[in-house]
Amino acid sequence: MAQHRERLRQAPPAELERMLQEERKNLFMSRRDAATKQLENPRRIREIRKNIARILTILRERELEAAKGQG
Repeated sequence: MAQHRERLRQAPPAELERMLQEERKNLFMSRRDAATKQLENPRRIREIRKNIARILTILRERELEAAKGQG
């Protein structure tokens, strides 16, 4: 998991946005599968939500750093 976080921290903002969009799509699909009883691993929804939170956190940290640098 630490490798995944390091990869996220090193990713450019455009890549993070793409990953965020992909994770949100995965969350939608997993929720749909859970509703139709086709989801094999229910823990996957939690993992996806945490990944989304990690990406959003990194994007926000960068936004705050940029604002701090300007002001």
